[in-house]
Amino acid sequence: MEAIGTGAAANVCSEAAKGIFHQVKRHIRYVIFYQKIVDKFEQKHGTLIAKRTSVQQDVDVAERNGEKIKADVLDWRHRVEKVVTEKEKKVKDLEVKAKTKCFFGLCPNIKSRYQLSRKAEEAAATFDELIKDCQFERVGYPDVPEPVVHTDFEAFKSREEVFNDIMESLKDATTSMIGVYGMAGVGKTSLVNEVERQLHEVEVKLFDSVVRATVSRIPVIKEIQDQIAYSLGLKLEENSLVVRARRLCERLRKEKNVLIILDDLWKKLDLEEVGIPFGSRHKGCKILLTSRDQNVLSNGMDATKTFAIGDLENEEAWKFFRKMAGDSFESDEELQSTAIR
Repeated sequence: MEAIGTGAAANVCSEAAKGIFHQVKRHIRYVIFYQKIVDKFEQKHGTLIAKRTSVQQDVDVAERNGEKIKADVLDWRHRVEKVVTEKEKKVKDLEVKAKTKCFFGLCPNIKSRYQLSRKAEEAAATFDELIKDCQFERVGYPDVPEPVVHTDFEAFKSREEVFNDIMESLKDATTSMIGVYGMAGVGKTSLVNEVERQLHEVEVKLFDSVVRATVSRIPVIKEIQDQIAYSLGLKLEENSLVVRARRLCERLRKEKNVLIILDDLWKKLDLEEVGIPFGSRHKGCKILLTSRDQNVLSNGMDATKTFAIGDLENEEAWKFFRKMAGDSFESDEELQSTAIR
């Protein structure tokens, strides 16, 4: 038993000795490999500074393009500035002391070299982590403009029914394209403006994005693409309409549910040429159209549902006229007489 106890004690002493030896060895290397450790610090320091400069150049380009800088990029830059300033100062201060000789210049300042080596190694490891974290494909992202809030809609009774029908159709999963038609000046654009406004304000969002474009009598595909892209914060810099359409299509398909408002159609519009993924290409894409001609909506565009907007009723028209005329209406008898006729 005594032999076993002695053997166990010897093993414990042996393990303790090994531990102490490794500790002493680790500390001694800071002095022996002082220059090598400092050189590694300088190398990592230089690499990190180059990375910081490169990221800053990318940030400058992104900001010139009107982009916002990603949160992880801002956090990385903040950490780099803090670490570099802090570690540089500590290492440089110790470096001055380490170069000072002791014993009247007969031998190196061992304590200062030891401290410098430890700090330099710690700093190099921190720099290395930051270098590895610098893996940014892009530093910025498009600054999507806030939706324009239109306030020119008059909630006349004759318009409320159409408005409610449109909102219900937008909620209907079986309805993919909705058309609104009527003569010029009856308020088609004002109506879809109000639809857009309310879709942005409701608590339960029907769509991830609502984008719009005015088509006009002579459609210009490039301008329609630019209008939709602007609403999405996408920049289309290519000249080829085909390439632009492909990029726009890819961007729209990233939206799980998207409503595209196309105002003032005069004839059939080729959605594929524009870059709008519709039907089987994107189940979550709905389209709201306005036109003067129901035939354009029903036959040209194959709208699932169409709603007509007629003239205002007499009482509604009178109320609207008085509002537009303002205070001058009450004091101008000739204007009143003309309005009544």
